[in-house]
Amino acid sequence: MTAHDTSPFALDMPAPEVREHPAPKLPGLPVLGLAILLSLAGLYAIYLLTTGVSPLWPVVWAGAAFLVAGLLYAGLTVVAPREARVIQFLGAYTGSLRDAGLQWVNPFTTRRKVSTRIRNHETTVSKVNDADGNPIEIAAVVVWQVEDTARAVFEVDDFVQFVTVQAETAVRQIATSYPYDASDDGQLSLRDSAEEITEKLSQEVSARVAAAGVKIVESRITHLAYAKEIAQAMLQRQQAGAVVAARQLIVEGAVGMVEMALERLEQRSVVELDDERRAAMVSNLLVVLCGTQATQPVVNTGSLYS
Repeated sequence: MTAHDTSPFALDMPAPEVREHPAPKLPGLPVLGLAILLSLAGLYAIYLLTTGVSPLWPVVWAGAAFLVAGLLYAGLTVVAPREARVIQFLGAYTGSLRDAGLQWVNPFTTRRKVSTRIRNHETTVSKVNDADGNPIEIAAVVVWQVEDTARAVFEVDDFVQFVTVQAETAVRQIATSYPYDASDDGQLSLRDSAEEITEKLSQEVSARVAAAGVKIVESRITHLAYAKEIAQAMLQRQQAGAVVAARQLIVEGAVGMVEMALERLEQRSVVELDDERRAAMVSNLLVVLCGTQATQPVVNTGSLYS
């Protein structure tokens, strides 16, 4: 694992052999102007040859002027914004062009165009098992751009395909490392810890694609659900958990209200209750407060004890 890799799941990539550096270049417009002048000079020499002024020197002058002009034209390279050119001479990497505009480089070099624009890749919906073994469906979108053009060209065969495969692998790795729902307080889960899981996913993808000179701008989970074969059962479990949590909250509130009612009655000496009547009153209040249906009151026209 390389020194910059922080993810425990990162690939053990070899150290890069090349890194991006600026290529030797000249401003393109002056070179273009010189090439045009030489071309005009060569045409003038041909004109002199056709007029018969001299049989020899116009031929030599025209040939030399056109040869030099051709070399100057061949070295001209246009670089668009958010684009780079990787320069090679006889197979060796000589540098990269990043400055937008017309540049001139060695005419005997090859120049490969590499886009440095921000791109996004949306992974396919994958079915994997989470940390608890439950089958889930997950997909994510990864926003990335080329940061080191030399490594993107020379360290991997196809850096676009490399990012695609590694992003898919990272999403699967994250999905299998965390549960869909947290069973314990403070435990990270795919559903409840969106920000933390997103950060983990970005670190995972970054560690995997760093060898290709690619920088991850952002990554987000776009699809997360239980697999269809267990979706209904898991939905019922979630609903049951929500009902239990709601009932716990209702019971806690009802007990507090009963305590407050008994304390108020005693403080104001409204009525004196023995333990049996106190228990009956607590039972009735809890039934009213915790019941799921509206209660029907019964009016007692006799005494409290009949």
